[in-house]
Amino acid sequence: MNTLKQLAWVLLFSGFSSVVSAADPQDPWEDFNRAVFAFNDAADTYVLRPVARGYQAVTPSPVRQGVNNVFSNVLEIPKVFNDLLQGKFAQAGTDSGRFLINTTLGVAGLFDVAHHMGMPRAESEDFGQTLGRWGVPEGPYLMLPIFGPRTLRDAAATPIDWATDPKTYIGHTQTGYELKAVELLDTRARLLALEQDIGADKYTLLRDIYLQRRDYLVKDGEVEDTFGGDADGFDDFDDF
Repeated sequence: MNTLKQLAWVLLFSGFSSVVSAADPQDPWEDFNRAVFAFNDAADTYVLRPVARGYQAVTPSPVRQGVNNVFSNVLEIPKVFNDLLQGKFAQAGTDSGRFLINTTLGVAGLFDVAHHMGMPRAESEDFGQTLGRWGVPEGPYLMLPIFGPRTLRDAAATPIDWATDPKTYIGHTQTGYELKAVELLDTRARLLALEQDIGADKYTLLRDIYLQRRDYLVKDGEVEDTFGGDADGFDDFDDF
């Protein structure tokens, strides 16, 4: 599960061609989704991946880790919002504590001080997961340009996720765009080491892993691991 959890994000940006597969009842819009996947694939191959490689080459590892810590710290806020909506009050307290400690002692989140104080980062929480906990069906699988895979439920939840993300409220438009670009670049650069040609239908594999991962998050891990392996670990990938 650990490797596949990372692989799902690798394939989010992967630059491989897709192969037509049998129709899946969870993917009634497969022709459309494959066309969007091909667009994302090309954008990654010719733009995002080369830029990420350049970023990785010129930016020291401690600096890249600090950048990732800052973005992860900001995402504690929507995580607390969804903790409360799901009735996870203890976790909301822990996540709030992480944000306060890392924002102050961790210098605006540059350092994950809370982790060393016995408060490790929890699994991600977003409004799509909250809707799932409330019993809203996931709906069909959907591939969006740039944003990647979603279910219809997750796509419908995206405006709430934006509304609870503090970066949305940056007053200076150019600065807001630049921060979003840096966040995407940081994510892509951290996935470079995980890339591999697995010799399969990348579209289908991404879809199946994404749907399993979302089910795992909605049910807080209380699902059967059909791929095998431990579900813990690799928490750096949870908040993207």
